[in-house]
Order: sequence, then structure tokens, then C-alpha cells
Amino acid sequence: MFAVIKTGGKQYKVAADDKITIEKLEGEAGSAVSFGEVLMITSDAGSEIGAPMIVGATVSGEIVEQTRSKKTIHFVKRRRQNSKRKKGHRQDLTVVRITSINASGEAPKAAKKAPKAKPAAEEAAASA
Repeated sequence: MFAVIKTGGKQYKVAADDKITIEKLEGEAGSAVSFGEVLMITSDAGSEIGAPMIVGATVSGEIVEQTRSKKTIHFVKRRRQNSKRKKGHRQDLTVVRITSINASGEAPKAAKKAPKAKPAAEEAAASA
């Protein structure tokens, strides 16, 4: 199962347990984050495409760390003018681990445990 979400003016294809690096979000490492702008969800049952968003769908995640990108150099040179300019920039980024994809907007539910099997001796006593 995967989903396409929109955040920071960009679109990301995400699945459960993926780590994505996106533009800076407010919050500290370990805090939960939810993305409400879900554009598409694909699962074994089929695909659901929003127009433009899927109503009620959310993608939950956890902030792993706040970091910065590599330095980007912007260099301008005008030939034969003895004119040049050099600027640098580092973008603030957030690393997020996707925890769950919810198509209906409900909170993720804990998995149900299978009932314990009774030993053969108890089954025979119960049927007799």
C-alpha cells in the first residue's frame, strides 16, 4: 500500500516505514505529524484518486530529525565586465518516518490477536 501526499509545495510517494526528507516542519524529534493533503492511495483492493484531494484520508508520521541540506552555490559572472557574485544557501529540512496510511481518516487500530487454541484434552472433555 502506498499513497501520494502533498507538502511544502511538492508531492511525495510514501509507504509505511518509509523515511522521507521534506521541507521544514515545526516540531521536535519524536513528535507526531499528520498529512491531510492525500492525492492518491493504492492498495491491494485498488486505487483511489482524489479530485484533487481524498476526503478524510490521512498519512501519519513521526519526525526523526531536523537537519539542513548540502550547500547550494549560486554564482553569477558577466563576461568582460569584471563582475561576479557568489552566494550560498542551505535549506532547512525535516526527516519524517511514515507510520501509517489511513484511507478513511480514522486513527490506526491495534491488530487483533488470534484466539488461543485449546489443548486436545480440554476439547475432548468439553465435547463429552
